[in-house]
Amino acid sequence: MVSRRIHSRAPIRVDFAGGWTDVPPFSEREGGAVVNATINRYTYATLVPRDDQRIGIISADFEKYVEVADFRSLEYDGNLDLIKAAVKILDVELGMDLFVRCDAPPGSGTGSSSSISVALIGLLNSVQKQKLSPHEVAKLARTLEVRELKIAGGKQDHYASALGGINFLEFEDPAVSSSHLHLAPATLRTLEKQLLLCYTGQSRLSGDIIKTVMGAYERNEAATVAALRRLKGIAFEVKDALISGDLRAFAGLLAENWECQKALDASTTNPQIDRLFQTANRAGALGGKACGAGGGGCVLFYCDDNKEHLVRKALMAEGAQIIEFNLETDGLQTWENAGG
Repeated sequence: MVSRRIHSRAPIRVDFAGGWTDVPPFSEREGGAVVNATINRYTYATLVPRDDQRIGIISADFEKYVEVADFRSLEYDGNLDLIKAAVKILDVELGMDLFVRCDAPPGSGTGSSSSISVALIGLLNSVQKQKLSPHEVAKLARTLEVRELKIAGGKQDHYASALGGINFLEFEDPAVSSSHLHLAPATLRTLEKQLLLCYTGQSRLSGDIIKTVMGAYERNEAATVAALRRLKGIAFEVKDALISGDLRAFAGLLAENWECQKALDASTTNPQIDRLFQTANRAGALGGKACGAGGGGCVLFYCDDNKEHLVRKALMAEGAQIIEFNLETDGLQTWENAGG
């Protein structure tokens, strides 16, 4: 007999502008703005109901397996805690096996941990009577990380993954508003042709740098305050450039966003990342930025027309891994099949 299986998937994202302004206390005091886009790389999660009350969790990415006697036996111990937190916060008292894997490398700066939260909440909510909207899933995913796991950070990743598409997000804590950007087909195809995403090979954790940057903001350090305010302004300008199809302006704003990122803290870049930018710019990149908090993970470049192959070749020669992608219009999805 084939067992019942319920699946979900949630996309990761690339952030174009405004990152950091979705992080408190800046987002609480001044409000933030971000433009990001989901791509066709995903977190996948599967739930297989069990006849007993035991809960088994398998992470393909970390090659780990955890099994507990029941819902009440879940404890945070540094071993697959994000998955445990999703089960606890949804209050699903059901015996099950959970399987989770993500297409993105851990610490890639593409919101992979948030896509895991979103995929799991969507999956577990699918077996509940009261269904959550995408906005509610995103809000709960962020609550999961803050309340259950005490993880510092912003909100953009959760909303990107739950909603999908290219979005302009505004943060007036606790409120979040989203506007889906409906771009001309030619603009979308050109973005897909000329954007290049590369993985530096260095995983990075954003918690320490977030504390450093927001600490400087709370001390009213002029350089940090100015950089954060400009990052917010760039998000509005990127939105306008994308809607109007002015991708030269878009590329220039990516570059300016990167300069603001570097002004926040020295750890956002390193000699390897600096070398990748120099290499890409010489080969034909018009602008680029580190994804997420920087310091490792992925770097995104917008290339001059018909120069993307040269940028790709040059980056690979420097040891960077190119991540192929297209833009994704859909956010969280769930479905069920009979197995197989």
